[in-house]
Amino acid sequence: MAKERLSKGMIQVYTGDGKGKTTCALGLAFRAVGQGFRVFMIQFLKGRETGEAQAAARLAPEMTLRYFGRPGLVNLKSPAPEDLALVKEAWDLARQVITKGDHDLVVLDEINLVLTYNLVPLDQALEVLRSRPPWVEVVLTGRQAPPELVELADLVTEMRPVKHYYQAGVKSRRGIEW
Repeated sequence: MAKERLSKGMIQVYTGDGKGKTTCALGLAFRAVGQGFRVFMIQFLKGRETGEAQAAARLAPEMTLRYFGRPGLVNLKSPAPEDLALVKEAWDLARQVITKGDHDLVVLDEINLVLTYNLVPLDQALEVLRSRPPWVEVVLTGRQAPPELVELADLVTEMRPVKHYYQAGVKSRRGIEW
């Protein structure tokens, strides 16, 4: 349990086409854990144990991180039944964790695309956010945050690529991108 609860939990959105949305959310999560807050992170559409999951287990064992996905990219326009089932499982857990209020910070990593492609109904997600306990801070990450989510949020940061080594043909690197 946290040393004290937040008096007012906010909604934060990290979005945009630039790199760093998950990393930003993890920095906040580690900061919260360092101050004695309880943190729960749910990763949507991620199907392998990432460096962040391994680091969280080592650096912040009291932080819970669960990931839901299969290896590879999900076809968001026509997702496979297995992908839909994993998104549903992740959302059911997210809704439960947020509304129960046992955690001070809840990070929903990569949920923005899930909402944009209606894999979770946006109105359902907005209702959960509006009705959460007042001390629960929620961070939502991913590209293409829906405008209604941006409007509801208290803080929105857009990651914008200015220059990226992908453009020079550099592939994703273990320990840097995953």
